[in-house]
Amino acid sequence: MSKGPVSQFIEKHYLHFNSAALVDAAKGYEEHLLDNGKMMVTLAGAMSTAELGKSLAEMIRQDKVHIISCTGANLEEDIMNLVAHNSYKRVPNYRDLSPQEEWDLLENHYNRVTDTCIPEEEAFRRLQQHLFDIWNNADSKGERYFPHEFMYQMINSGVLEQYYEIDPKDSWMVAAAEKNLPIVVPGWEDSTMGNIFASYCIKGQFKPTTTKSGIEYMMWLADWYRDNCEGKGIGFFQIGGGIAGDFPICVVPMLYQDMEMHDVPFWAYFCQISDSTTSYGSYSGAVPNEKITWGKLDITTPKFIVESDATIVAPLIFAYILGW
Repeated sequence: MSKGPVSQFIEKHYLHFNSAALVDAAKGYEEHLLDNGKMMVTLAGAMSTAELGKSLAEMIRQDKVHIISCTGANLEEDIMNLVAHNSYKRVPNYRDLSPQEEWDLLENHYNRVTDTCIPEEEAFRRLQQHLFDIWNNADSKGERYFPHEFMYQMINSGVLEQYYEIDPKDSWMVAAAEKNLPIVVPGWEDSTMGNIFASYCIKGQFKPTTTKSGIEYMMWLADWYRDNCEGKGIGFFQIGGGIAGDFPICVVPMLYQDMEMHDVPFWAYFCQISDSTTSYGSYSGAVPNEKITWGKLDITTPKFIVESDATIVAPLIFAYILGW
C-alpha cells in the first residue's frame, strides 16, 4: 500500500533519536500485523480527553487493534467528549493558574485535565443518568457485566445519539462497540463512573457484584490470550504506563509461572510511548529489557520505547500504520 503525505513526511524527516524510534516502532507494528499477528493497545493518562479517538477509532475499524486495556477514565472520557464536546473549556495558560483560579473552575463545575476542563453536568451527569438505568436493570435481574459491557449497552441502545456533538467516527468507543472489541479495564473503580457506582452501593441501591471485578478481568484475559496467541502471537502497544499497561502484560508470567503453562508464548512485540524518563523503581520509567526478568518479554521480542508526549507520537504511529 502506498503511503500518504503524513507517512512520507515522517519517513523523510524522522531519522534520529526519538523521531527515529517512532518510525521503527511504527514499522515494527506494521510488520507484526502483516505476519498475521494481533495487537493489544493500552491507554493510560487522559488519552480520550486528548481526543485520540480521531485516529484510534479508524485503527479499530480497520482491524489494526484486536484488544484494548484502558483505565476507567479513558473508557468514560471518550464518551463524555462525544456527548459534551461543545461544553468543554480549554485553558491554554493552565501552568499559570493560581489556587483561587483552580477553585473557581471547581465552583463552576469544571474538572481540569491539564489544558482541558470537562463539564460536570453535560458530561458526568449525562452519562450517570443513563448508566443508572442500565445498572439498575442488571442489578434487578441479578445479571453481572464488565464495566465496558455496560458502556457498550449504553452506546448500542442509541440513547446517547441525541447528544452527539462530534462525528461519532471520531469516537474510539463507538468503533469498539460496533465491533464488540474486547476491552479490559483494570481498576475501574478509580474513575468517575466507578465512584458513582460505588456511591449507589454504599446507599444500598446496587450490589457491588453487579459489576464484574478486576480479578474476573484477569481470568477472562487469560482465556483470551491462550485463544489468540498462536502463530505470530500478540503484540503490546503501551501508551503511558500505570495499571492500564502493567495489569494486562502480567497475564503472560501468570500463565507461565503460576499456572505452569510452559507453552504460552511471550508477548511478540512491545512498544511503549512515555515521557517518563528512566528512573529508579518506576514501572513507566523502566526500559523494556527489565520486562524480560519478569517473564513478560522474550530476548528476541522486538522492543521499542519512544520517550515523548503520547499525544504527539501515538497519532503519528497510527497514521503510518493506516497509510495516511
